[in-house]
Amino acid sequence: MEQWSKQQRSFAVKAFYQSGSYAAAQRRFRKNFQINLNKPVPSVNSIKLWVTNFEAIGETRSRRGGSARSVRTPANIDRVRVAVERSPRRSARRQSAALGMANTSIRRILRLDLHHHPYKIQVVQAMNENGFAARRRFCQTLLDMFDENKDLVHNLWMSDEAHFHLSGFVNKQNFRYWSDENPQQLHQKPLHSSKVTVWCAMSSLGIIGPYFFENDREQAVTVNAQRYSEMLHSFFIPQLRQHGMKNETLFQQDGATSHTARVSMNVLKNVFPNRVISRNGAISWPPRSPDLTVCDFFLWGYLKSKVFEQRPPTLGELKRRIR
Repeated sequence: MEQWSKQQRSFAVKAFYQSGSYAAAQRRFRKNFQINLNKPVPSVNSIKLWVTNFEAIGETRSRRGGSARSVRTPANIDRVRVAVERSPRRSARRQSAALGMANTSIRRILRLDLHHHPYKIQVVQAMNENGFAARRRFCQTLLDMFDENKDLVHNLWMSDEAHFHLSGFVNKQNFRYWSDENPQQLHQKPLHSSKVTVWCAMSSLGIIGPYFFENDREQAVTVNAQRYSEMLHSFFIPQLRQHGMKNETLFQQDGATSHTARVSMNVLKNVFPNRVISRNGAISWPPRSPDLTVCDFFLWGYLKSKVFEQRPPTLGELKRRIR
């Protein structure tokens, strides 16, 4: 006689999918069915067998006689294809619940039969069609300059600010788009939570920063022209000179109003004559081009992935991790 009922086998399989661990499934099984510690629960091998049977035939017990039927039938493959076409952003686990199929079966069909891949969705600024020509001109200008002076690339400092929110940050691991080719999908999400505003400059020589825009009470403040120019005077330029600033050093910033205000540009033009990459600078920075600056393209995403491996409990801890 079968030791475990259909209800118990089903619970064990569900507990495994929820926890991803056979040991955790055993613990949940013991707690749910109130089994004393001196009494047995399903073995790991039993749960593995039930999971295997469920993924193969949709039942925890194998059918008598013949080999197990595969779930990857033409009909099921077509069902998954239609579901993904309708909802490409739905995760494999949610597709599994919607179609009544095992999560692993859904993933096998997606990868082996439909040749789909879960592409990460990038969070970027909206692009403007009118900016494409400006982007091409800018890239060609820098390429020509680097061709003339091979060392110039090592004398380029690129700068930017970023908000680090205590809560509500975007975890890119949670965004997927199932397709047989990269759809270049974007996800935009407003964030409204306690935060710190960080500025950094980066080059092949290293990083200058972080600099936190905050008041005397260590609360984040808006970056205006006065605060930005004060940061350049008191923090960035002294730090840059310690790195060995050269006469040919280039400085890049985006077109934020605080950056391009007269007081800010005067500071930069005095320090970097004819070598400021910015709106109103000697070399015009194309608008809506975060992919062209190393801070947006690499630094902020990398830093946030490290800072938010575990959510920081306080703003002080958030700042400590950023440093």
